Amino acid sequence: MDALPVLLSIPHGGTGVPPELEGRLAIGKKGVFEDIDGFTREIYDLGNKVRRVHKADIARTFVDPGRAPSDLPPENPDGVVKSHTCFGKIIYKENQQPDDSETAQLLEKYYYPFHRRLQQLIAEDRHNLKVCIDCHSMAETGPAISPDTGKERPFFCLGNRFGESATDAMVHKLKSCLAAAFELDEADVAVNNPFAGGYITRHYGNNPLPCIQVEMNRKLYLRAPWFDTERLTISADRTAELNERFYQALKIFFA
Repeated sequence: MDALPVLLSIPHGGTGVPPELEGRLAIGKKGVFEDIDGFTREIYDLGNKVRRVHKADIARTFVDPGRAPSDLPPENPDGVVKSHTCFGKIIYKENQQPDDSETAQLLEKYYYPFHRRLQQLIAEDRHNLKVCIDCHSMAETGPAISPDTGKERPFFCLGNRFGESATDAMVHKLKSCLAAAFELDEADVAVNNPFAGGYITRHYGNNPLPCIQVEMNRKLYLRAPWFDTERLTISADRTAELNERFYQALKIFFA
């Protein structure tokens, strides 16, 4: 079968720590893991089954390609170069937070190359691509920083910026395909609630390609019997199963 005409963006699955930040962190491995979309590269990366895949390597805890470059502390502690994680944990030791100059260097080294490559992939394959899907995971319940604090979340949330980044018909078709592939009720797949789509969906949606944000609930994999909370390891069988189900959803979508 030919590669599906989709570009997969996976901006929050990276685990790397910029070497220039080593020794300055107040946060440990577990705190970083809680902040990222753990294992989304394994779950969403469909390789040559799709036209294009673009993944971040650096953890979003340090440089977040899913934020606008001007979205910075102190106005937003969970911005593009953060001071706190999405769960409010302090990232840096006292007086070790990157200053303005260092923030600019981090953006230049890790943020802008991610976006330049994403733009390049779109430009190179524009005529063979039908949609960009920005791939994420979400906590089981909304953390304090979220619009749905303390609320239990659906199995999936799709965002199209209320019709701005992709048509409602397209997002509702994907909703049905995900429900079928993951054997869920369609009510288990929400649209634009709690997430309507972040910076990538907003910035690239219909510019020139339709873009839909997909959020998978971590209760599908970050719990027993698949996930070891101490070692932060996961069953390869489970990520492979979710990867295959995601592929089947996209096959139905493009059938």
